[in-house]
Amino acid sequence: MSKQFQDLQQAFTDYLRTPRTAALPKDMAKDRLEVYRQLLFNNIDSFLTNNFPILRQLLDDQQWFELVDDFYAQHPCQTPYFTKIPEEFIAYLQHERQADTDLPFLLELVHYEWVEMALSIANISSLGEQTLGADWLTQPMQLSSLAWPLVYQFPVHKIGPAFIPLTAPAQPSFLVVYRNQHDDVLFLEITPMTYHLLVLLQEQGSMTPEACLQQLSQSSPHANPEIIREGGTTIMLALLAKTILTQ
Repeated sequence: MSKQFQDLQQAFTDYLRTPRTAALPKDMAKDRLEVYRQLLFNNIDSFLTNNFPILRQLLDDQQWFELVDDFYAQHPCQTPYFTKIPEEFIAYLQHERQADTDLPFLLELVHYEWVEMALSIANISSLGEQTLGADWLTQPMQLSSLAWPLVYQFPVHKIGPAFIPLTAPAQPSFLVVYRNQHDDVLFLEITPMTYHLLVLLQEQGSMTPEACLQQLSQSSPHANPEIIREGGTTIMLALLAKTILTQ
């Protein structure tokens, strides 16, 4: 590949990204390049709109198109796959986006919306209903690969046009987003103890309910371990019924 051709390619892509500042490539018609750029931009815009519908509702047209245009111009995507664009958008917000006027929960909301998409297309078979035996407390269990425990500073699961918090509450939001046996992606607001249980299983890979209860009791400031045991048993049964935990 000649240096001349490489320079032409670079000028072509520079203009497609930032036509207001980049020079028009030599011997190329501006109106034709504008049509081509608009087609590419519209594809990115459509994909982001479909994957982040809540964020799109929160921004007016000017705010949204300026955000998409900045992503299109600034971020060097590392993949040609459209399904990976939401991850690239998150990387852009984390590492390249610089705008003091952005909503304070922007990154968290985008991540939360991405999780729903990622779980919906995950190429993993959902489990059917589980039948627990009398000895279930001593049988190893694990966190489903279709269940993700999450913690956010903002209550992202409640954010929408009617609720736009500009400051984070004192307590973070603990959630688990999961895909059930009907392939529906759902979320469940959970307590810090439940979140700790799920993260424990995520880190350990597999533990018996008995071992989980013992570790929860040791790490809890609660004075009565029996209360932890009763509460933990109830929680685990509910999570097993939802296939968030599996045996």
